[in-house]
Amino acid sequence: MKKKGKVKEAKKGIKVLIEVSARHCHLSQEDIEKLFGKGHQLKKLKDLSQPSDFAAEETITIENKGKKFENVRVIGPARTRSYVEISRADARYLGLETLLKVHGDEQCGVISVVGPKARLNMCVITKHRHLHISNENAKKLGLREGQLIKVRIGGERAVVFENVVVRINPGYNMAVHLDTDEGNAAAVFGDIEGEIII
Repeated sequence: MKKKGKVKEAKKGIKVLIEVSARHCHLSQEDIEKLFGKGHQLKKLKDLSQPSDFAAEETITIENKGKKFENVRVIGPARTRSYVEISRADARYLGLETLLKVHGDEQCGVISVVGPKARLNMCVITKHRHLHISNENAKKLGLREGQLIKVRIGGERAVVFENVVVRINPGYNMAVHLDTDEGNAAAVFGDIEGEIII
């Protein structure tokens, strides 16, 4: 994926990379070892656009009420808390009611996660669409953590997404993350740019 770290001024707004995030799983080191074996370390498959994040070679299966998705990608590095991210369409297929969350915190649904060594019950959420941005760029744009902004995506299925949550971190590359439902609605395929509307 292309990395877009700097603010670019545009006539109609601020251009930003749009990325679509498919269903995936974040795991604590404790749960990595339960699912894949004692002492197991995630193996990097490829880097992602945010520094330090990577798609791991490891995958898991998620199940609920007899329905499942296999080969769900684990995202590294290990986190302090394990959780699964799925879209609302995924949740409907699995017979789940997911909570729309900014982080994988304590309020969440529960799903079965199956690895080579174990089956665990794990937190499952649908992630709020959000903007990753560095402190430097957030300051330039006058954005604050948790602020809600609008993002416009052009093209044949042009759409304005409201309630995009601003997430600020010194190391973030600037990008908007949508789930697959949102990406399909806006016909987002590959690396495209949208506009931040403040």
